[in-house]
Amino acid sequence: MWAYVGSRTTRERNARGEGISVFEVAEDTGALQRTQLVGGLVNPSYLAASRDGRHLYAVHGDRSEASAFTVEPRTGRLRLLNQQSTEGRNPVHLALDASGRFLVVTNHIGASLVVLPVGDDGALGPLAQHVPFEGPVGPHRIEQQQAKPHFNPFDPSGRWLVVPDKGLDRVFSFRFEHGRLQPAEPAFVATREGAGPRSAVFHPRLPLAYVVNELDSTVTTYRFDADRGALVPLHLLATLPARFTGNSRAAGIAIDGTGRTLYTSNRGHDSVAVFRLDAETGLPAFVDAVPSGGRTPRFFTLSPDGRLLYVLNEDSDSIVAFDVDAASGRLSDARQVAACGSPVCMVFIDEAAP
Repeated sequence: MWAYVGSRTTRERNARGEGISVFEVAEDTGALQRTQLVGGLVNPSYLAASRDGRHLYAVHGDRSEASAFTVEPRTGRLRLLNQQSTEGRNPVHLALDASGRFLVVTNHIGASLVVLPVGDDGALGPLAQHVPFEGPVGPHRIEQQQAKPHFNPFDPSGRWLVVPDKGLDRVFSFRFEHGRLQPAEPAFVATREGAGPRSAVFHPRLPLAYVVNELDSTVTTYRFDADRGALVPLHLLATLPARFTGNSRAAGIAIDGTGRTLYTSNRGHDSVAVFRLDAETGLPAFVDAVPSGGRTPRFFTLSPDGRLLYVLNEDSDSIVAFDVDAASGRLSDARQVAACGSPVCMVFIDEAAP
């Protein structure tokens, strides 16, 4: 199995990264051994792998393009296929649709959601659809001066995707059909004023979505209507321990494959929050906030088998792995498994098809 890590690279980001790192993952320990560095790229941040493991896609922070790569079947090494404009600034997230024929990208600045076709060879075609975001901004004088969509995950059916917008304090829903985006009805749900919704994840079994709110460090549970794509708020919970009174901002979110445990990350408190999910309702209960083993855990992810949780500490240039207890979801035995400059995203490919 290989792990692919995107890193910030520019002086404007105070970055020390060098591009996309390819790591071979040790089957027994989860340790990472770098086998390739793809340099010459500007801020290759969020990544997405095709289902067959033959292609990898990246967006480039503070730029206006997405890149497509081929993955060598036996070595996991990357080769650049092509790049296409996202016709926006600072693309921050991307997701392939269920067919693998379309890549949906969020432009953070310029505030838009775009669709790029994917060819039979994995290359990206020119932009096919551009959907702008508009609305009244939130009260934060720095972070909410304009619309700022940040994430675009698909629901388990692949028919819908949701887009948290940090600038507008709204979470938008879209139907995705025949390669086209269509706003749901209603088109969005409003969050608490100043929440700054950032990232989202769907429950694997229950009709629920969870959104982590960056600016007030909370996580909201929504009931998700799979017929209309509508979100209905159910529950709000802090991502920080009650005893913490300092400055912090929430960032990432993930759920285990069984739907029993939810995780979020805190930048400032520098921790990963662990939530137990009720088996019947899916509502979260705060369990713990575990130190991330470094500074600024912008991103984290579970290994494909769920045994490990990898935390990317952006400002301490480290990737730290935690053992995950299968029964409780608790984290233990933190250990640094790789040094990596300014890491911000990590995806896995088990084996690429020949």
